[in-house]
Amino acid sequence: MLRGGRRAALLLAAAAGVAGAGTGALADRGGGDSATAVYASASPPLRQLLSGAAEGLRSGARLVSPWMLPPLYQGFPILNSFASASVSPANLSDQGSVGSSDDSRCCPGCLGRNSIAKAASAVGPAVVNISSIQDTHGWVLEQSIGSGTIIDPDGTILTCAHVVVDFQSTRAVVKRKVSVTLQDGREFEGVVLNADRHSDIAVVKIKSKTPLPAARLGSSAKLRPGDWVVALGCPLSLQNTVTSGIVSCVDRKSSDLGLGGVRREYLQTDCAINQGNSGGPLVNLDGEIIGINVMKVRDADGLSFAVPIDSVVKIVENFKKNGRVVRPWLGLKMLDLNPMIIAQLKEKSSSFPDVRNGVLVPMVTPGSPAERAGFRPGDVVVEFDGKPVESIKEIIDIMGDKVGVPFKVIVKRANNVTETLTVIPEEADVSR
Repeated sequence: MLRGGRRAALLLAAAAGVAGAGTGALADRGGGDSATAVYASASPPLRQLLSGAAEGLRSGARLVSPWMLPPLYQGFPILNSFASASVSPANLSDQGSVGSSDDSRCCPGCLGRNSIAKAASAVGPAVVNISSIQDTHGWVLEQSIGSGTIIDPDGTILTCAHVVVDFQSTRAVVKRKVSVTLQDGREFEGVVLNADRHSDIAVVKIKSKTPLPAARLGSSAKLRPGDWVVALGCPLSLQNTVTSGIVSCVDRKSSDLGLGGVRREYLQTDCAINQGNSGGPLVNLDGEIIGINVMKVRDADGLSFAVPIDSVVKIVENFKKNGRVVRPWLGLKMLDLNPMIIAQLKEKSSSFPDVRNGVLVPMVTPGSPAERAGFRPGDVVVEFDGKPVESIKEIIDIMGDKVGVPFKVIVKRANNVTETLTVIPEEADVSR
């Protein structure tokens, strides 16, 4: 805390400098063992406000620090200078609002005053409410309410499979009908074109005589923990709801959440997500969809999850190409290696291969394509289909939707033995 008349004078002098130049800096080096530096900056409206006060300093008017007066007389005499300022205190808030309306950012990635509002308004018109009634023999069993996003003016909508499909049924997805309500209140009948229960992604189509508002797709690969994101949807049937937060994790694995089956990865955020948000978009500050909100941890705040949009795009491509999502299966349990894990494994066994990175195979499923190819527990995959690999995701990306196609794999074994294997993946049974 600044104390004494000298430091008070420095503050007022700095204000005078700010009034003229926008920034001010003064240092007090006299009469003491320590130096006091005062730095100040002000917006254009505030500089106008201080200009009158600065005139008082230049003319030699007596200015008294309030903390030097007895309690009865404490005040701030410099406020009297507002009478000669060009902007009155009453108009300061208005001037400040106008001055900062440009939403300027000091650097790329900074959160501006209107950043979240702009992101929400960019995608908001394309966010829809979806309701699906399960009618069996004339009895209405349940009404599922969720959200979705129009991604094409022709009426193509992304949403969650659990919003439009009966997860209790093992039957193939039929072209069932749902009700779709737009942000402007228009209602349409939609048809479920495709749904993948495993990834929980579905595509719905509505028909309109005029082009519909559509949201832009971004890239989830560019996300970093700490990036700002915005979630939109219809939680608890409350349409046009916007919440915001940050990305907590960009690659939360399904196994971390206790989910079985084929490996999936999610974006973890602390956005407020509730029942009805399912299928709604997660967007970046540019108003681009970077994920589809699918679930939250029950009885926990700040633990929400979305399917990365890069994964969603591949799912939609599978829908168009195959009518379903085709997932190759090798029968390997795999683990990404890094220098720390490699060092630990070498401490446990001196025969562990000399590798700098790769994918470890801790277990091989009996009767699987990998076992038939000759994989063994302890193998380290260093090359897949002629490409060096450092992660499971890279192997999955290389395989794509190729089933029945042979892949050459180079593995390293104990005592630096190198083997070349040929594996032919089968289509995954997601019930495994």
